[in-house]
Amino acid sequence: MTEVTTEAVKALLETETSLRVRPRYEGSNINTWIGFKHVNYMVEEAVLEHFRASGLGSRLLFEEHGLGVDLVGLDTRILHAFHQDDEARALVAPRTKGDADVLGFDVTLYVERDGKELKAVTSKVKVSLRIDGYLDRVDVPEPLARFAVAGLGGGAQAGPHHGAEVTEAANTALSVGRGTTGADDPVLAQLIGGDNAFGWKWRIPYPYCHFNERLAMSGYLRQVEEVVDLFLADRGISIKTLLDDRKWIPVVPRSHIQFLGEALMEEDLYTVFTVEEVFKDFTYTARTDFYVVRDGRLVQTATGRITHGYAVFQNRSDWSLVSFDDHVIRAFKGEAAAG
Repeated sequence: MTEVTTEAVKALLETETSLRVRPRYEGSNINTWIGFKHVNYMVEEAVLEHFRASGLGSRLLFEEHGLGVDLVGLDTRILHAFHQDDEARALVAPRTKGDADVLGFDVTLYVERDGKELKAVTSKVKVSLRIDGYLDRVDVPEPLARFAVAGLGGGAQAGPHHGAEVTEAANTALSVGRGTTGADDPVLAQLIGGDNAFGWKWRIPYPYCHFNERLAMSGYLRQVEEVVDLFLADRGISIKTLLDDRKWIPVVPRSHIQFLGEALMEEDLYTVFTVEEVFKDFTYTARTDFYVVRDGRLVQTATGRITHGYAVFQNRSDWSLVSFDDHVIRAFKGEAAAG
């Protein structure tokens, strides 16, 4: 077994690292631009490489010490867009405060434009080391004990619905596909209430999970992307509708996700997308809350926010931001008829 030394942990906590990373081809859905999910994947890869550089790679920590490396907080701002084939220089700076029991990192992605290196992305990342309870227990190395947890999130900041009693409908059938939406589901009806919100119930599949049982940060990022797609379609302004009619593309300059607990493989995940504010007809902010039902009560597993806007593209490589018109604003506010 590889010993976890104080020197390795010191490097993890104090030494900056850098690497070159490219966005994946899958993240280019409209022309050659890369969406926010895959930008966050680059941030995640930079953090994982930081662990490797310190001699504490995620595979070693799990296989030899029973610790899963879990991103539990992600707050990312996109300042310049990434395209296919761009190469980013990723800089990871440890930012773990005092005696904090969660590892903190600042990640900055730089990209070259016209011979100049620009700061393209800034992200604040939180990481926990989850003690594996699925397989045989392994003693946690003492130098990492402070960051090792039996469960993620802690639920300290769970929302107002956390712990509420609910009457749950039958589990999501495999034939349902993308799941069920709207207030026809009794749990979604309770969660949405009178808010300007959209609800979605969906069975968590194994490709969204890691370490045998739990939904990973990357799975939540996919969930946010999906609920935005469903929300826009429900409000009558689906992504393809605005692409075909106006050549508008959705842009997400900021995304934030924070774990409050754990969601497990094959549980039904209740995702509630609530529009909070339309800002100067240019962007809107929306909160995304995630719940599961256990023992007849709601358990909030994560929360987050996105800032969302639109750009119009003039050709295959250039675009510019656009302001919302009345039709789109009414849709965001729930005042426009779906269809």
